[in-house]
Amino acid sequence: MSADPLALRDVAVTVAREAAGWLRAHRPAGRVPVSATKSSPTDPVTAFDTAVQRLLSDRLRVLRPGDGFIGEEGLDEPGESGVVWVLDPIDGTVNFMYGLPAHAVSVAAQEGATVLAGCVVDVVSGEEFAAALGHGATSRRPNAVEPVRLQVPPAPHLGQALVATGFSYDLDTRMRQASAVGALLAEVRDIRRFGAASLDLCAVACGRVDAYVEEGLQPWDLAAGRLVAEEAGAVVTGAAGQPPGERLVLVTLPALLTPLLELVERCGF
Repeated sequence: MSADPLALRDVAVTVAREAAGWLRAHRPAGRVPVSATKSSPTDPVTAFDTAVQRLLSDRLRVLRPGDGFIGEEGLDEPGESGVVWVLDPIDGTVNFMYGLPAHAVSVAAQEGATVLAGCVVDVVSGEEFAAALGHGATSRRPNAVEPVRLQVPPAPHLGQALVATGFSYDLDTRMRQASAVGALLAEVRDIRRFGAASLDLCAVACGRVDAYVEEGLQPWDLAAGRLVAEEAGAVVTGAAGQPPGERLVLVTLPALLTPLLELVERCGF
């Protein structure tokens, strides 16, 4: 590892904070229109998604010349330094369109397959979640003097676990997921569906939910939030011990890992 995770974290925080502030200042009243769709007619892109991705990449080119980029809105530049920035300009675009609060800017830096640093900023609340590999994770609310170090809470019994989830934009996959969530609902305290994967990952890190399970996540959905969750002490895994990815992402407290993984697979995830 040649790059400094702490320095990269500081850059991630700087640019994610700027992008979230720009979104708060420029989002108009009412519903934001769709400018394009991606994987399905219900998977929208707005002019703000592309504008924020451009803002992030332009700032990073100044702060970190030579780095590469992967971004949700078609950005793919390899760079020369070995560091690649993984950008989700608006995670939770549907929420953003409708004026619902759960949407975020997510920025992560990785070297090879290893995520070194990341920051997720909740656009509406301004809360910032940040992590550097090997240096822990923090949250910081607006006007707070210092960030608070995150540590996951003790695990409840599986039947008392509050579990966050999400749904695919593909209709067939969504219907199967609905069946799986219905089965899961009978075995846990309750289900929450917020609509922004990065914030779901951070919710596990700070104890607002006990677990998060979803299929279909892409690298920009996962990179920064995964590091925040892991540095706070959560476990992030995929199906049957595989790495987390598009097939399955399960994030939970360590003591819940084995029973919850068995449960979600039995439910049909």
